Amino acid sequence: MEIRTARFEMIAMNLATIEAELAGPEVLSALLGVAVPLSWPPGEFDRDAMLYFQRCLEGSSPEKAGWYGWYVFSISPSGRRLALVGSAGYLGPPAAGTVEIGYSVIPEARNQGIATECVRALVARAFGFPDVLCVVAHTRDDTNAASTKVLLSSGFRRIGAGCESGLVRYQRDRAAAD
Repeated sequence: MEIRTARFEMIAMNLATIEAELAGPEVLSALLGVAVPLSWPPGEFDRDAMLYFQRCLEGSSPEKAGWYGWYVFSISPSGRRLALVGSAGYLGPPAAGTVEIGYSVIPEARNQGIATECVRALVARAFGFPDVLCVVAHTRDDTNAASTKVLLSSGFRRIGAGCESGLVRYQRDRAAAD
């Protein structure tokens, strides 16, 4: 399962990619066909996240893979993968019309519009499913101004307090996308 943007390819994590990631960077690199950067994993897409995704996908139907993590690659003009630059995705399938997204870019690839392009691609994919009515994201306005900027430039609006202390909830409704 993949998403293509103007500059990136995103592939959905599945049990094979998660197991490769848990086995180590050499194994993941061989499976993905690109070097895994020394700064990997980015942000919240750490070992605990991989173990969570693994538990969620074990014994589930293959299409559920698209509702969890996605690897983000820069690509050449011909579409060849150049580098692994980030992770993005959903925190699970839609529930009550809502799906939550997360995203992170490796430090050496930040400030290039990667997160914004990924967020827009994830939102477009989510709204391609009629049962998704809104997409939410959480960030820390006080310590992650870049993430706030990504969300606001992607059509999200600040709703208020998030699910944990210090987090702020942002939301983009389907009606605003139509």
